[in-house]
Amino acid sequence: MSNTEKMTSNRPYLVRAMYDWICDNGLTPYLLVDAGQNGVRVPIHAIKDGQIVLNVAVRAVSDLELGNDRVRFHARFGGVSQHVDVPMPAVLAIYAQENGQGMMFPVEAEGDVLPSSETPAEPEKPVRKGPGLRIVNRPADVGGQVTTILPHSSFRIGCPA
Repeated sequence: MSNTEKMTSNRPYLVRAMYDWICDNGLTPYLLVDAGQNGVRVPIHAIKDGQIVLNVAVRAVSDLELGNDRVRFHARFGGVSQHVDVPMPAVLAIYAQENGQGMMFPVEAEGDVLPSSETPAEPEKPVRKGPGLRIVNRPADVGGQVTTILPHSSFRIGCPA
């Protein structure tokens, strides 16, 4: 692959890595999801302000699958078992419920990634005077600090209960 071709999204790899990290530390992984994106299948009554927070701890879900294109599992909402299906671009954050530590993701529309046979136009390179940092604002729901770690490749996930 040449450096002019767009790579696939790193979001699924980071979600899996953060999930493992949160579980390995004995905490409860939560997903913040944009419920308005196409293909999101979640209980409508649990949506607030166009978003839903999902507890994805092993004790709260069954058949959890953190795939490259979507997150799927079964969970009980109001005592009723329901299938949840979330396209990966709709995942806005993954964080530990107890302390808010985790990672937020930029808004990514479905289909943002080009097939490898297409070559995008060469973007103009910005003029940089040196390294720089910027402040990233997070919703109050997430809190804590943003943590970046290396990706992990497991597909079916389980935390110690």
